[in-house]
Amino acid sequence: MRVKPGQWLRNAAARWTRRELFGAGVAASLMGGTRVAQARRTMYEQSIYTRLLGVRPLLTCRGHTTAFGGSLMPEEVLRAMAEANDVFVDMKELNDAAGRKIAEVMKTEAAMVSAGSFSAMLLGAAACLTGSDPAKIDALPHPTWEKRECLVQKAHRVVYDRAYRAAGATLIEVETKEQFLNAIGPRTAMLAALASTAHRPRPEVLTLQEYVEIGRKTGVPVLIDAASELPPADNLTRFTALGPDLVVISGGKGILGPQSTGILAGRKVLIDAARIHASPNANIGRGMKVGKEEIIGLIVAIDRYIHLDHDAVIEMWNKKARYLADQLQAIPGFEAVYRINAYGFGEVRIGWDRNVIPLTGKQAAAQLMAGNPRITYYDDDEGGVLQTRCMKDGDEIFAARRLRQFFTEAGRAHA
Repeated sequence: MRVKPGQWLRNAAARWTRRELFGAGVAASLMGGTRVAQARRTMYEQSIYTRLLGVRPLLTCRGHTTAFGGSLMPEEVLRAMAEANDVFVDMKELNDAAGRKIAEVMKTEAAMVSAGSFSAMLLGAAACLTGSDPAKIDALPHPTWEKRECLVQKAHRVVYDRAYRAAGATLIEVETKEQFLNAIGPRTAMLAALASTAHRPRPEVLTLQEYVEIGRKTGVPVLIDAASELPPADNLTRFTALGPDLVVISGGKGILGPQSTGILAGRKVLIDAARIHASPNANIGRGMKVGKEEIIGLIVAIDRYIHLDHDAVIEMWNKKARYLADQLQAIPGFEAVYRINAYGFGEVRIGWDRNVIPLTGKQAAAQLMAGNPRITYYDDDEGGVLQTRCMKDGDEIFAARRLRQFFTEAGRAHA
């Protein structure tokens, strides 16, 4: 059955009322915890990944992590992508229309869909290096002109900022605010900021607003990498409202669009330049193709996301996290503490007495990844952190049983 244009939005809004979201969160109680957990166990044991390729899936106690598959797309996103596969379309027209829609949502001049956040960072840097100059566009990734430096404060560094170097920029790293200001000159093409630094404010670390103000005073474009900054939902507009020239957001992760999509939003002149670099044009971004189905999937995912009751969604995550914490109590030598993290949702901090459970955090994580089911979480030297935002109903039951069994038996084996 065909769905009329615009119906995806109305379906998404209607489907995810507060009552329904809470209803989904208590499905384990209504159906019976054993039945729900067994259904999820069957899903893991009979996964298509295992049937076709012998690859065992993961029961994730993490957030949206690219290395473990990113996010799970909702049914309406998958249906939209399947429908988009039925016909051909002019990709320039599609990219233009999708960009206008995203810019409207993010309250900025322009936007485009990229092949993930790394692609958005690379294309944004390329736009800052070349503008719309055909000769410069053709020269990347080997700029010969003076203005080719990307300036970043050390506290704003992240491993993914090699995307700027991949575009052809020379990365200049400084430590203090004074050094940052003194480093700006005729060679500076862009200023790179990392949104997550806002969770760790320190006197010597530039805030995002300071980055923007410096960019305005010096006339140097500012790019904010906010790839993983959803939730909270208002970050879709918060970073663009600060006034940077470019903002990067993941199309997968919190939005639950295709994991292979990203968003580059900001000033029209730079977005237009980035589009020239991107596929289907034969420039530096040619290999970063985004399929027509993925573009439609992202637009439907955004429509769905902006109409969700985000308080209800977070409460579902929190309920699962509290359940995990409750089920992991009274294990000898083991501690599980529910807490609200810097992003505003619940998670569980775990740790244990090495005299009772003689495993390092890395050893426990490795053994859980090798077990059945395979469990992944944020491990560290002290233990780790369990999150539930990527879990479907029943996953928290299945995970709690396995974790309780594992840490109980690890203690008994030592005793």
